Amino acid sequence: MKEKLRIAVRKFGPFESALQKIWDDFCTQRSCDVELEAIPMDLHPLYDTTLKEYGLKNGEWDIALMNTDWITEAYSTKSIIDLMPFIGDDPSAIEAAWSESLLGKQRFGDAVMGLPFHNGPECLMYRTDLFEDPIERRLFQKKYNRELSVPKTWDELMEVASFFHRPLMNLYGTTFAAYPDGHNTVFDFCLQLWTRGGQLITEEDKVVLHSKATVEGMKFYRKALQNKEAIHPKSREFDSVDAGLAFANGELALSVNWFGFAANCEVSPDSKVKGKVDVAYIPAGEGGEGVSLNAYWMYVIGAGSKKQQLAYDFIKYATSVKNDELLTLEGGIGCRVSTWRSPKVNQEIPYYHKLEELHKNTESLPRMNNWSQVADIIDELVIKVINTEEDIENILANAQEKVDQLELVNS
Repeated sequence: MKEKLRIAVRKFGPFESALQKIWDDFCTQRSCDVELEAIPMDLHPLYDTTLKEYGLKNGEWDIALMNTDWITEAYSTKSIIDLMPFIGDDPSAIEAAWSESLLGKQRFGDAVMGLPFHNGPECLMYRTDLFEDPIERRLFQKKYNRELSVPKTWDELMEVASFFHRPLMNLYGTTFAAYPDGHNTVFDFCLQLWTRGGQLITEEDKVVLHSKATVEGMKFYRKALQNKEAIHPKSREFDSVDAGLAFANGELALSVNWFGFAANCEVSPDSKVKGKVDVAYIPAGEGGEGVSLNAYWMYVIGAGSKKQQLAYDFIKYATSVKNDELLTLEGGIGCRVSTWRSPKVNQEIPYYHKLEELHKNTESLPRMNNWSQVADIIDELVIKVINTEEDIENILANAQEKVDQLELVNS
């Protein structure tokens, strides 16, 4: 029986197909007689098997795809290894390859705990064929007494979504990935906060869930999710992947989602909107600006792996210039600056170069050992916002109390 290199993978077709192609090429070049066992999983099972059940620490997994939400926990629990002994003394090659915005989360002092795999800040995706259609523009002008343009505010987004909402044509205005998984709802909460000029963390590292910005943001979010004249009917069932697939299927006029789902519209053979998509900054609320959310996936190596050298050789190969482009053209989002600027990639995905600009105006989730617990509290409060009529001030005050208690326990 062949030896196996086991990788825990975020479930997403382009990730799975790209990894297999890269591994096959890697083995051909290295005459490697090891079999790749890449197991795709949704977010909760992926977190559970790698960290909660200590799969990276006990050797069940050699490599995992890990997002920035979990990296501090992985580091603090010694579940993953520092890559610097493999990289060598000179980290300049890393800094030349990737933007600083994709290197900060996995650095702890001199340690580098992962290599960037897949990125793409959240952005506004929209259908250019709809926005540029002369008839649509004329009808919009007549109805709203202003020109049809890419929304710059949340209220404008909902107005445009209402205009394009045509269920009988299987076209819906917009969606929010409101599936309660401790991630999508948390991201939406933070976007509503940041784009209204609020901050999640104070200078004293205190988490702030109850503020003027969060009250305004959650009032908007509740109203938006309840707006059957603008929102996709499956919004509460959608995670970001489902929302991205709905957009690629031509079911949405515009949507805030990760850049990767816009790019996938150009490379997926199943896309119905190829050549009809563009991206822009996320809309803002009163007193805010269109700040994006920067979260990314990286390769990490398990502390319990008995194949750490092979694992590093593979992830180094997988993140090369050639394979970063391969991942991108497969439907993922390569992380190298060279990929963002690649003429080949930009010919296929005309707005790919915008990644460099989007990365300049981003916020990130905080690095906290207990972030998953904080995220659960945010997830719970957002679920109450969209599924009940409970007073939003009360929901936020209760959530704030829970976070404060959590901080007391951990202080």
